Amino acid sequence: MRSAVLSVSAAVLLLVAGCAGGSSGQDDLLRAHGLEGASTQEVVEQLDRTHEDREAGLAGSVTYDEVVLDDGTSETVLPMPEDRFYLAVAPWTTTTHECFHHSLSGCQGELVGEDFDVRIADDSGAVLVDDTVTSYENGFVGFWLPKDITGTLEISSERGRAVEEFSTAREDPTCLTTAQLT
Repeated sequence: MRSAVLSVSAAVLLLVAGCAGGSSGQDDLLRAHGLEGASTQEVVEQLDRTHEDREAGLAGSVTYDEVVLDDGTSETVLPMPEDRFYLAVAPWTTTTHECFHHSLSGCQGELVGEDFDVRIADDSGAVLVDDTVTSYENGFVGFWLPKDITGTLEISSERGRAVEEFSTAREDPTCLTTAQLT
């Protein structure tokens, strides 16, 4: 009986140590890429705006529930905020790509460093975004929207205008690459 209790105790200690090691691995990956202590929103915004993550070999994918980061040697998962959905939008004129889960290091839009007037409203008419934004090095602009809504995105520049319907439910894309400016 005593050896069974010791065996169970040892297994519990190993399990607890393994869980602590996972957190350390997450901390190590974030620290190695200058992201230690950053919230999920801050990580997404930092990685989406530059090519530094690509050059450092860090890949990131945004879904409804989580952001998965992988640098080739380790992987970590950051939970998305319970009430926020990240929608990455790549307006374009001649070239686009198919995308579902936005890749913070892999997606490349056509129009880099350009200014766009953006208006995002939900189906009730509430305006969520009404701003001028500049596209990132990857040709995208990103917006934190409420989860589980539908609405309309209008984006325009001197190149033209696009109007797109969107939804922020679990089964919806975090990457919108269909906004062709005409």
